[in-house]
Amino acid sequence: MLILGIDDAGRGPVIGPMILAGCLADEQIELEFKKIGVRDSKQVLPARREKLAEIIKQKAITFEITLTHPYEITEKNKLGVNLNTIEAQKAAEIINRINRQLLEKVGKTEINKIIVYIDCPSPNIPAWQRTLEKYIKNKENLEIHCEHKADVNHVSCSAASILAKSTREEEVKKIKEKLGVDFGSGYSSDPVTCKFLKEYADKHKKDGIFRETWSTWKSVCNVKKQKKLDEF
Repeated sequence: MLILGIDDAGRGPVIGPMILAGCLADEQIELEFKKIGVRDSKQVLPARREKLAEIIKQKAITFEITLTHPYEITEKNKLGVNLNTIEAQKAAEIINRINRQLLEKVGKTEINKIIVYIDCPSPNIPAWQRTLEKYIKNKENLEIHCEHKADVNHVSCSAASILAKSTREEEVKKIKEKLGVDFGSGYSSDPVTCKFLKEYADKHKKDGIFRETWSTWKSVCNVKKQKKLDEF
C-alpha cells in the first residue's frame, strides 16, 4: 500500500510564499520515518528539522513541492479565488504529478492504490474535499482523506509538513538575503515583521514579496496614505 501525505507551510504570513509538499511512502518507509523521529514540523527543532528533511527526500518513494508566490495569491484573491481554493488547486497539482509519475513508471494495470492524507485548511472538511477533487485528474486508484491534524496523526503527512516548513524557511532566507534586511518570520504577529512593513512597504512593494490582499498589508498602507494626506 502506498501512502501520500500532503501539508502546507506559510498559509498565513503577509510576506513570502505558501508551500505545499507531498511525500509518498509505503508502510516500511513510514516505519523508518517513525524510528528517526519524523513528526509534525511544529514539534521539531529547526536544526533537527533540516536534517530530517534531507533524510525524508532520500527515503521517500518520491516527493513534490509547490510554491505559491505572494503575487499569485494577490492576483487570484482579486479575482475572487480565496486561499482555501488556491491550496486545493496546489494539493491537486501534487497528487496529479505523483500519480502521473507512477502511471508512467508501472502502467495503469500495475499501479497500487494510493491512500492520500491531507491536512485540511478549512473548518468545512467535506466542502473543501469536493473543491480539491474538482482539480484531480485521475481518481480511480486514489482514496482521499482530508482531516484536521493529519500532520500529527499520519507520519507521511508529518514528513510532508517537514518538507514544506524547510522549503518555506529556505525561501524566506533567500528573500532576506536579496533585500539585505531581516523582516522576521513574515507573519503579522511578529513585531519584527510589523516594523519592517512600516519602514519598507513602499520601497519593496514592487518586489512581489507581499500579499497585498492581507489585512496587515492594507492597514499599513492605509496608515501611510493617511499620513501623506495629513502633510498637506
